[in-house]
Amino acid sequence: MSVPALARPKKATWSKARATRDSMGNLEAAANQCGRTDGHRLSTSSTPADSDGTSFLTRLLRRGVVNNLNNIKGGQIVLLDGPICEESGLPTSDSPSARIAVCNPRFYRRVALGGSLGAAESYLDGDWECDDLTTFFRILARDLQSSASIEGRATAVARRIARLGHWLGRNTRRGSRKNIEAHYDLGDDFFRLFLDSTMMYSSAIFEREDMTLEEAQVARLDRICRKLELRRSDHVLEIGTGWGGFALHAARDYGCRVTTTTISKNQFETAKQRIRQAGLDDRVTVLYQDYRDLRGKYDKLVSIEMIEAVGLRYFDAYFAQCGRLLNSGGRMLLQAIVMPERRYDQYLRSVDFIQKYIFPGGCLPSITTMQQSVSRQTNLSLLELKDFAPHYARTLREWRTRFHSNLRDVRRLGYSERFVRTWDYYLSYCEAAFEERAVGVVQAVWGQ
Repeated sequence: MSVPALARPKKATWSKARATRDSMGNLEAAANQCGRTDGHRLSTSSTPADSDGTSFLTRLLRRGVVNNLNNIKGGQIVLLDGPICEESGLPTSDSPSARIAVCNPRFYRRVALGGSLGAAESYLDGDWECDDLTTFFRILARDLQSSASIEGRATAVARRIARLGHWLGRNTRRGSRKNIEAHYDLGDDFFRLFLDSTMMYSSAIFEREDMTLEEAQVARLDRICRKLELRRSDHVLEIGTGWGGFALHAARDYGCRVTTTTISKNQFETAKQRIRQAGLDDRVTVLYQDYRDLRGKYDKLVSIEMIEAVGLRYFDAYFAQCGRLLNSGGRMLLQAIVMPERRYDQYLRSVDFIQKYIFPGGCLPSITTMQQSVSRQTNLSLLELKDFAPHYARTLREWRTRFHSNLRDVRRLGYSERFVRTWDYYLSYCEAAFEERAVGVVQAVWGQ
C-alpha cells in the first residue's frame, strides 16, 4: 500500500528551533550520538564545504528535504540532525506531530534519488529514527492530494528499476509460489509472536470496543460464514488457506465440508496439522495447489486477502476460474485490501515499499477493477459490499504492540536488526494507511 513521501519543494519553515530542541529528550540524544559512518559529523554552519567536499552537498540536500516536508498540511514533522532542529508542516493544537532524527547524512541523498522508497530503504539501514512511525505516516497520508508529484524527476530512473523488478516477479505459477514463500514461509514461530491463537493474518472485525484480538477474529470469521449463508450440506472452497483458521471455524461451527488450497509449503503443513489435531480430517481437505489448477464444483467460495497476490494481469483469469468452480446458485465472498479509485492509476505506475520488501508481486485491486473483472468473466452479481478500514488499523496496532513486546524473541529466532526495522516500518506504515483511509479493506459478496 502506498502512502506519500516527502513533498515537492516550496519554502522552508524555520521557527521555534531552540524551544523545540529543549523538549526533544531521547530523540535529540539519538540525533547527536548517531553520526556518519566515515567518522565526520555533518557541518551545521553556513561556512563553505569541508575539505572532503561533502558538507555543502549535504546541506543542499537537507534543505531540499526540509522544503519538501514543509508542504505537509496534515500535521507537524520536526527534523533533528545533531544540533540542527527544523520544524515543517502546519502545526495546530489538535494536529499530530512526529520527530525524526537523522543518523547518517546519506539519508538526504537517498531521499533525493529514491523518493519514498529511498526513504524507506534508508530507515531499514538505520539512517534515521522516528519517535512515532505510525504518526509520521499518518501525517503524510493526510496530504495525498499534494503528493501526486512527490517523487520528481530525480527518481525517474529509480522508479523504472523498481518497476522492472516488480515485473520480473509477476505471478506466473512459478512466480506466485516464489513470492508467497518469500513472506509466508518465514516460520510459524515468528508469526506466533504477534498473531493471536486463531493464526489469522488478515483484518479482524471488532464488534465491541472491549473485544480482544482473538474475539474479533472469531467474530470476523463468523460474519463471513453468515454472509455466505453456510449450511451443513455445503461444500466450501477456500482459495488461500493461511494457517487454516477459516477452514477450522467453518467445519467446526457450521458442520460444512471445506476444501482449502495454498501454495505456501509451510502453511500447507501447519494447516494439515491443526486440522488433524482438531479431529476435522473428515470435513476439511487441504491442497497444495495453485488456484489455476483447481477442478470440481462447490456451493460456496471464499478467499480472504489473497487476491492481492494474484496480480493485475491475472484478475480476469482468477475470477473466470472462480466462476467455473461455483455451482449454479452459489455464493462467493472475498475479503480484499483495496486502493481508492482516485489513486489507482498512480498506484499501478509505481512500486511501493510493501511490493518491494513485504509482498513481492503484490497488487491491490480497486473495487471497480474487481467488479469489472467479475462482470466480464462470470454471471455473478454484487450482493453486498462493506468497508471496515478502521478495524484493520486496530488489528495492525494489536500486531505491532505484540511484535514490539516480543522483540527479544524475534532476535532469538535469528532475525537481523534490518529485518526488525523492516517489520516495524511495515506494520506502522499499514496501520497509518488504514487509519487515514489511504487504503481500504472490504468484504464483497457475489451471487446469482
